[in-house]
Amino acid sequence: MFDLEGETMLAQQTKSLHQLNKYYGDRVQARKMAINKSLCEIVQIVQDILKEVEVQEPRFISTLTEVNGRYEGLEVISPTEVEIVLFLNQMGVFNFVDDGSIPGCAVLKLSDGRKRSMSLWVEFITASGYLSARKIRSRFQSLVGQASEKSRYRDMIKMTNDNNEVKLRIRDLYTVQITPAFKCIGVWPRSAAHWPVPQIGWPHPAIVADVKTEGFNLYSRECSGLVTKQTAMEGDAFIMNFTDAEDRLLQNGCRKKCLSILKSLRDRHLDLPGNPISSYHLKTLLLYECEKHPREIEWVDMCLFDRINGILLQLISCLQCRKCPHYFLPSLDLFKGKSPASLEQTAKQTWRLLRELVTNGRFLDNL
Repeated sequence: MFDLEGETMLAQQTKSLHQLNKYYGDRVQARKMAINKSLCEIVQIVQDILKEVEVQEPRFISTLTEVNGRYEGLEVISPTEVEIVLFLNQMGVFNFVDDGSIPGCAVLKLSDGRKRSMSLWVEFITASGYLSARKIRSRFQSLVGQASEKSRYRDMIKMTNDNNEVKLRIRDLYTVQITPAFKCIGVWPRSAAHWPVPQIGWPHPAIVADVKTEGFNLYSRECSGLVTKQTAMEGDAFIMNFTDAEDRLLQNGCRKKCLSILKSLRDRHLDLPGNPISSYHLKTLLLYECEKHPREIEWVDMCLFDRINGILLQLISCLQCRKCPHYFLPSLDLFKGKSPASLEQTAKQTWRLLRELVTNGRFLDNL
């Protein structure tokens, strides 16, 4: 009897894997090809603008370069939305301060004994010695605006008035956010000191060491949406970003394939009004699923269907609880600011999607 059950389970897993591989080959690859085609145009236009920005202000050096087929600092948010990160040089005169006053944020403060004049960013330093993220962003926004007007692509682009974020609309099809940032290499924030969780066994200590050595990034992005109570440092604070660390953790097994399928499912079935869930929510839940299933044998292709089902169940639970903790910074709720009604609607839609995936063997053929 046991062998029969085992054979039945194996047959079901094989059938599910066949369906997922077909979906991956058809839908996911088509999504990737469409995005890559869009990126060619987007990158060409943004590089032209950043080249002019650099002429006007040499401190804003373009870091949008191609390395092994990928662009440094470019992240696809959705098929029509991209973020491009401009990594700046902080010249080592600042200390990283993470006191937890603004969840998910930190500040750069002049090191003891250092004078403002020793910094490359002298006019952006406050009276208290903090490097102001808002002042840098405001200056950068002005430069991008001027460069856009001079650009040969000026008829195809327009800047959007979104606080003092630097956002461009290209041909009224794509939204591109350009974010100044600093790399924090060899530093690990106090807010993430709990990671990795002991006794889980994932990730491997060597990968943990790599991740912490690589560090994280500080983005000059509006953080008022993260603030629970007003603080004087709100405008000066930078948002902590762990994209590189997250990508490193998802390198092995079928994790990246799993994320690609989830992104495609999200774009086709969970792209609801108000944008209640993004691909980043799914990436976060995938990382939590890695902790629940720490063995590499659980991340072979044959287990892919089970992992996707598990992540969708996690998503429904988070939507119903109206809380999705950031993977590295669990005090930061990724659903903050989302309307309860939109979260409830998404939970119902996710449940419908999951039910069809589990009960209808040929459901993926129709997606």
